[in-house]
Amino acid sequence: MDIAVGIETPSGKGAGDENFPVGSWLLPRPLRPHVATYYAFARAIDDIADNPDLGPEDKIRRLDGFAQALVNGSGDPDYAKADALRGTLAKTGISARHGLDLISAFKQDAVKNRYADWHALIDYCLRSASPVGRFLCDLHGEDKALYPLSDALCNALQVINHLQDCAKDYAALNRVYLPEDWMRAAGTSVNDLTLAAATPGMRRVLDQCLSGTERLMTEARRLPKAMRHRSLAAETAVIVSVADRLVGKLRRQDPLAMRVALGPFGFAAAATAGLARLWLA
Repeated sequence: MDIAVGIETPSGKGAGDENFPVGSWLLPRPLRPHVATYYAFARAIDDIADNPDLGPEDKIRRLDGFAQALVNGSGDPDYAKADALRGTLAKTGISARHGLDLISAFKQDAVKNRYADWHALIDYCLRSASPVGRFLCDLHGEDKALYPLSDALCNALQVINHLQDCAKDYAALNRVYLPEDWMRAAGTSVNDLTLAAATPGMRRVLDQCLSGTERLMTEARRLPKAMRHRSLAAETAVIVSVADRLVGKLRRQDPLAMRVALGPFGFAAAATAGLARLWLA
């Protein structure tokens, strides 16, 4: 299929480009295909929303097609990933809401490029990130009472990703996830995202976002030990440790001047520390 006239617009990103493990060996083998199916669906619709060559109406049309296929089925190869997720949901009894909420967030990305305050940003994260954790909780039979802790972790990961990519998102998509009220108070603006290094005002905004993320992480750290499923608890402990280390790096380093990431050795160290806290504490 010629992708120029198809529905999907693959970016080339995969699970290896994420900050966190996707369906890793820590999860039970029988469940990994379901995780991969959900991730493939999420990746496809995210790539549509982030494609700079598509207009807002075109993005929404394509995303609406994914939503219709997820709810009703399509049999159309263009929506194969939605049909596959529909199959996973039917087999596992999981709600389609965890896919539809993602579509809602990415439709918002098609038309909304600024966020007035932290509350507006978290409202977006509750649809763009939290559904991932909720899907994993449901897949592993966890109590839905854990949703708030899972939401805190997923929202923290989303904000971390926004901070890592703040300059790139502005340059490529004119999209800024930094709260506008914090930028005004700090005497900075989106134009400062084009600079080679963060101004003092922009640094204050980044640090405010990190402080908000740390508050989320206070809740998220409770999640692994609250889980009944040992494999999911282990993967979650790794993700919590990765998030904590990324917050620390973003405190010390400037995401406008460099790509702030853990790297293979940093990730391995975070994973080891997370598992140790879960199993040895």
